[in-house]
Amino acid sequence: MKRFLCLWLLTLVAWVGQAQILTPVKWKIKLDDSESVEKTLTFTATIDNGWHLYDMNLPEGGPVSTSFAFETVKGAKLIGEPIASKEATTVFDEQFNMNLRWFAKNVTFTQKIEVTDPKGLKLEGYVEFMACNDENCLPPEKEEFSFDKKSIDVNKTLAALEAKSDANPADELVADTSAEEVKEEVAAAEETQPAALVKPMESQSVGPSDLWEPVIEELKTFGDATITAADHSLLFIFFAGFLGGLVALLTPCVWPMIPMTVSFFLKRTKDRKKAIRDAMTYGASIIVIYLVMGLLITGLFGASALNDLSTNAIFNIIFFLLLVLFAVSFFGAFELVLPSSWTNKLDSKADSTTGIISIFFMSFTLVLVSFSCTGPIIGTLLVQAASMGTAIGPAIGMFGFALALSIPFSLFAIFPNMLQNMPKSGGWLNSVKVVLGFLELALALKFLSVADLAYGWRLLDREVFIVLWIAIFALLGFYLLGKIKFSHDSDLKYVSVPRLFMSIISFAFAIYMIPGLWGAPLKAISAFAPPLYTQDFNLYNSEVHAAFDDYELGMEYARKNNKPVMIDFSGYGCVNCRKMEASVWTDARVKDLLEKDYVLITLMVDDKTKLPEPIQIEENGKKRTLKTVGDKWSYLQRSKFGANAQPFYVTLDGNGKPLGPSYAFNEDVSLYIQFLENGLKQFKSK
Repeated sequence: MKRFLCLWLLTLVAWVGQAQILTPVKWKIKLDDSESVEKTLTFTATIDNGWHLYDMNLPEGGPVSTSFAFETVKGAKLIGEPIASKEATTVFDEQFNMNLRWFAKNVTFTQKIEVTDPKGLKLEGYVEFMACNDENCLPPEKEEFSFDKKSIDVNKTLAALEAKSDANPADELVADTSAEEVKEEVAAAEETQPAALVKPMESQSVGPSDLWEPVIEELKTFGDATITAADHSLLFIFFAGFLGGLVALLTPCVWPMIPMTVSFFLKRTKDRKKAIRDAMTYGASIIVIYLVMGLLITGLFGASALNDLSTNAIFNIIFFLLLVLFAVSFFGAFELVLPSSWTNKLDSKADSTTGIISIFFMSFTLVLVSFSCTGPIIGTLLVQAASMGTAIGPAIGMFGFALALSIPFSLFAIFPNMLQNMPKSGGWLNSVKVVLGFLELALALKFLSVADLAYGWRLLDREVFIVLWIAIFALLGFYLLGKIKFSHDSDLKYVSVPRLFMSIISFAFAIYMIPGLWGAPLKAISAFAPPLYTQDFNLYNSEVHAAFDDYELGMEYARKNNKPVMIDFSGYGCVNCRKMEASVWTDARVKDLLEKDYVLITLMVDDKTKLPEPIQIEENGKKRTLKTVGDKWSYLQRSKFGANAQPFYVTLDGNGKPLGPSYAFNEDVSLYIQFLENGLKQFKSK
């Protein structure tokens, strides 16, 4: 059995690996030499059956067009634009809701060049393209090319160049143009070029270019601990997933499945060893299913996309409505169940099959049946994992969740006598359901708040959020005492000791939040509540506000005033950012350092404010469009500092050079003061 499982897992990994290295488009790039000064670059694409390559200059909002980038052009000049050897097929694509053009089987693009200095010839660049079939698309790729004087007959080209000069002496006058004229020509050419070829620093007046120059290596020389912090984040994600799995075990959807599934395994055989082995296989199947789900989510979206999705208004509003729907269902208004045909088919499949296939179907049945209870937990877990900026975060979180969920099923199979002492489902599960309903209702407000902050709607300011939370947890306390009863609740003859203590905690938490209505920091909920600056009535004045929310303006001010800079990469949906602001920045020494000794610049990576003009950038060989302010600051963090998670703090001088290692989430005030003071010391020593 173990060998079979290992073989199955290896096969799965191999399949995933193969899926990642598909190359349906193969390129052959060459420079066709001739005896004249005009040469031809040919780009021939051979396309696998069933796949297609997109044409050049597709409309915005569609897939990535085929494009040709010439990064280095020395000793030659381009003549015109690339030309395709055949006409592209035009098809209306329902997915993109537009007419798209593509090539099938093969196509050749040609680019004419004129050699002006055969001995100094150097051409470098790449082709960016995207391939799709009828079912899916691959991420954009690039094929690089490079040519020099070895690619042509230098002597024949020199002879052709001399003959052309003799025939057209006026060309020498053109070559002798002034520097100012050249600049004007370059400027005119940039105006006519596609925006995709313009770097972000050139598309806007952002100051000195070195402000955007990467400083990743400099940070490493300071012993930057960002990578180590990422490892800790993964550990946190795992334990968060594990805790979520333990909570899911107590939900009304999962708990009744324990005796049913264990009974299923014990009745299939009288061989105890085989029963235990089957139960362990069942638990492993649960882990595999959830782990594959995590890997698929990572593969389809990636950490950056998920991070962006986590602050998307539509996503957060949908999740807000979903959690409210679950809460209303848990309060007893209606039952949320999957179509019975789904589970019936899986149950019958499990009964009709044998061996590992039967066990797999049983585990898949558990996943489907429990979705109405585990869905909100899994969704919240994935959002948290994505916000930490790690690519394998969702998979790690799902593994922790599945591990916690699978352990009880295996234990009850190994020790079946435990079933006799296990609490029966009934009234207590209904109480668990209602308590989860209150908690989901409170959590739903967090998702609405993220969308509200990211888009600046100001519908859910801090005091409104706190009032709603006070009401929710006060009502939860009354419910635990039996003062509130729902339609599906059993009669409560007396208040048990656990219910009493839980009600005390709920009432105490509600009372704790009351001073927050007048501006108290409420550090315990700083990760969930909107920032203090959104509160209209605020008697608290110890919070720290950034002097600038624009990188270039802040850096210019720092240079003029000869002060160091502290960059705060934050986000409206960043839980740990709010914790740092409430527990660390409110310290008197930290506040004094940030406001007096540094120029504090806070950059919100999820700010959805539209840029005056979209910025076209190239990242990891792919062209991307920065449309919002948050996109711009997120790109700055990735490209300059090599980080993607928030909060992220780094001290800089006026030229954009680091003054020490970066600082990630850590609520130790003394360490944060040390981080700031070390930056000051380094700045003064320059």
